[in-house]
Amino acid sequence: MTDSKSSVEQTLDELLTAKQQGDNQVVDVDELLIKLVIFQLADKYFALPGHSVKEVLSNDIKVNFVPGMHDSVEGVINLRGDIESVLSLNHLLHLPSLEQAQNKESSILHCAGAGITTGIRIDALLEVVDVPESQLKPPLDSLPEHMQPYVTALLSYNDWPIALLNLDLLLQAWRTQTQPQTP
Repeated sequence: MTDSKSSVEQTLDELLTAKQQGDNQVVDVDELLIKLVIFQLADKYFALPGHSVKEVLSNDIKVNFVPGMHDSVEGVINLRGDIESVLSLNHLLHLPSLEQAQNKESSILHCAGAGITTGIRIDALLEVVDVPESQLKPPLDSLPEHMQPYVTALLSYNDWPIALLNLDLLLQAWRTQTQPQTP
């Protein structure tokens, strides 16, 4: 009986020694986390980097219509004394426009990019999260051509397929699109 006990003790000693040697290895578990603001436009899911979004404004903020503005400009808001435009990116991203007044989940992302500070109307705010950088995958070639310039990465979060947008490029394209054409 002592022979079987000593072989069990020997096996345990070997396992403990192997475990202790493995514990001496340093594993870097700190991975860069990226803050994302995940939202919905029409039936699609998008995200903006957290550093691009200054704040989320509720749907009850009054948006004032301005005659003669481009169709993508919903209007302007008075945000603590600053007048800010409110844009819709639906046309630029080739998405159907939904009636914002009927959408109770709608809100405005107060954003800054490409030298512009503006509100961007979204249909629903889904999450503000920190995701590991390794979850971001390069955009696929099968991405619709009109979205390719603006999508910097793809990820899956809570089973939502999400396109990470480059706000600077979106606002530059919006600015170009809304410039009056000179003959």
